[in-house]
Amino acid sequence: MDLGDDRAMGVAMVVLVTAAVAALSALRASPSGRAMLAVRSAPAAALASGVSVVRTKLLLFTLSAGLAGFGGVMYASYNTRVTATDFTAMTGLIWLAVVVAAGVRRPQFAVVAGLVFALVPHVLADYVTESAHLPVILFGLAGLALANDPDGYCAALPTRLHRRRAARAGAARADAPPVERAVPSPRPAPEAPDSGPPALELRGVHAGYDGASVLHGVDLAVHGGEILALLGPNGAGKSTTCRVAAGLLSSSSGRVYVAGRDATDGGPVARSRAGVLLAPEGRGIFPALSIEENLTLHLPDRADRDAVYGRFAGLADRRGVAAGSLSGGEQQLLALAPLLQKPPQVLIADEPSLGLAPRVVDEVFTLLRELRAAGTALLLVEEKAAEILGVADTVAYLSQGRVSWCGPRAEVRTERLTEAYLGIAGGAATPDGTADSGGRAGGGAAAEGVARA
Repeated sequence: MDLGDDRAMGVAMVVLVTAAVAALSALRASPSGRAMLAVRSAPAAALASGVSVVRTKLLLFTLSAGLAGFGGVMYASYNTRVTATDFTAMTGLIWLAVVVAAGVRRPQFAVVAGLVFALVPHVLADYVTESAHLPVILFGLAGLALANDPDGYCAALPTRLHRRRAARAGAARADAPPVERAVPSPRPAPEAPDSGPPALELRGVHAGYDGASVLHGVDLAVHGGEILALLGPNGAGKSTTCRVAAGLLSSSSGRVYVAGRDATDGGPVARSRAGVLLAPEGRGIFPALSIEENLTLHLPDRADRDAVYGRFAGLADRRGVAAGSLSGGEQQLLALAPLLQKPPQVLIADEPSLGLAPRVVDEVFTLLRELRAAGTALLLVEEKAAEILGVADTVAYLSQGRVSWCGPRAEVRTERLTEAYLGIAGGAATPDGTADSGGRAGGGAAAEGVARA
């Protein structure tokens, strides 16, 4: 085939672009492709999910360099030569703006960007203006569009359509008569935690950041089928403890054990593959990916995803919508829903109810109870003491990087909660377990209400 002929070159490009789009779509649906999407969307969440960020980035760089090299070969075959003057800096910037503004999430968006770059200048020059400043103006407009829609205007279309449909559905529900909801039957009491080795154990852990020590000999152990609530004031080291337990932060001394095996030297990927998952503070989702893609990262089996959709109808109706457009409660449910199908050995949840409405908080804690019933060991950090004490089996108080007390939920006392959680000294304790310091009565009363929740 003579690629110097325009018609032959056009046919070849259509065939090659179709093949490239098909290959990239297949890669996107593969485990490696899903790992690339996860790393691009949220590297920290991908690392906590067991995806090797460094290896994935190297693979992606190799693939993109190969595609770029193939494009250069095709261009040279058509023009018979490629020199440094063929592509100016402005041409490269315009190409970058057009491609990024269209969207880089799917190969189809790149095809749209190519058509825009090839056709729009000719259309504007023939029917609007032949000004030499037109490319610069288009470059600026693309930048404005990108600021409004970071994932590109192609990716923004389904999100905008979803918002319109949700607004119509909300108006319809407001006009509909109220529907009586069935009262769920009480759940059976959870079984006692395993008597074997702890699912997760920290022994004498010291850790910190940039030479500043935060944890000073933390000792914690949580068994399968047990919820351990970690309480303490801001700055006590709760999030640092979670990061050390998940392998995101190395300890300077001490050991971390998973199911009785020493996992101290294993990073977050090895820790995740051993069954230790971290639900970080905020939302452990991939906002740039759709609901379906988020679930597929955790549940490759279609039957498992259908089971999630069967329980959470709100997710099923919007499976093609970007997860970042969901409400905070929906995002948290999306992060926890896959765990019900494949319960991890250990779940570390850092403030899972942060910023959620009370109704959603109840649903989140219901999911956590179900995970406990499935045998998962849960280490929970929560700012809402009333809610977490309502589901916890064991409570640990963390103060200034040390565990000041750890014991069963039934032994939680007002002065301990006041001192360790609120960061206020509880004063001397009377025999009945109440603080006798009048100057601290306000803090003691507040803590007593929480302890009795």
